[in-house]
Amino acid sequence: MMTAISNRSVKSRVQEPDPNFRKRPKTGLLILIILVGTPLVGLAQVPDSTQIRRFIIDIAGIKVGTMTAVRQPKGNQTVQYTIISDVSVNLLVYKVKVYYKMVSLMQQGKLLRSIVEAQTNKGNFLTRTEWKNDHYDIVAEQYKYSRKTTETRPITYILSNVYFGEPVGRSRIYSEYFGDYFAFSSPTKGAYTARLSDREDEYEYEGGQLVKIIKKNSLRNFIIRPVR
Repeated sequence: MMTAISNRSVKSRVQEPDPNFRKRPKTGLLILIILVGTPLVGLAQVPDSTQIRRFIIDIAGIKVGTMTAVRQPKGNQTVQYTIISDVSVNLLVYKVKVYYKMVSLMQQGKLLRSIVEAQTNKGNFLTRTEWKNDHYDIVAEQYKYSRKTTETRPITYILSNVYFGEPVGRSRIYSEYFGDYFAFSSPTKGAYTARLSDREDEYEYEGGQLVKIIKKNSLRNFIIRPVR
């Protein structure tokens, strides 16, 4: 981990969400959609080498949302990742509505900037990671989660990457949503466990392609699978 998570409010430092960002009814527990994210298959290729992966999100076999991951080369060894998740859950004691958009820009294998906007029924939230000459400024203000820190080491692998290939040999991966690293371990071939503080997710790959993500929750686990 880079530094301890701070519960101190950083709203004064958080930028206002882009006014062009789509307004939709949203909710808490966006933690379940983040991204931390991990899907693959349901893949489309277009002539400019843009890659698109589409996923279904379910709880106990009931579809509750969708996720789309896009990897788009921009030239000059620059790649933009865009992750969009739209989830609505309405159970007796469990209600979640989240529209989540994450845009991350990598250049020559290093993260330059990442913006995560979440619109929920608990309010709107934002995390921003940005390279500033010799360090990253990291400010996260999400549902029941705040973090403000700097990082001098280059960030070379982010959670957006796991949608497009198996993270072989990776022991930690940067979460654009939390502004911190998940510790990754692989108990068996093609299986990975990601941990950050008290959060834990599981990723499964077949032939190097993501086939399942389990986002664990005390009430109900969220399952993310590629559209086939």
